[in-house]
Amino acid sequence: MQEATKSAVAARLRRIEGQVGGLSRMVQEDRYCVDVLTQISAVRAALHKVEAEILRDHVAHCVAGAFASGDAADQQRKMAELVETVGRMTR
Repeated sequence: MQEATKSAVAARLRRIEGQVGGLSRMVQEDRYCVDVLTQISAVRAALHKVEAEILRDHVAHCVAGAFASGDAADQQRKMAELVETVGRMTR
């Protein structure tokens, strides 16, 4: 993972940790269910953004690197891995 992506992802994950801690407090404080559900949705959206950022970095560097190398076997492996990964992400 590129350093800029790593830093951005780390910052986002720290914010998500805070959101999850807030969720835990909301449950302990017996907050209104709809408010808790709204915050869960916000955490899920934040995780999707992290996922997309890491995927973008992977395609831009790892997959692109395999294609730039000219190694057909590596290219096929990276494409199969990418398709499998995207498939898991969309379940």
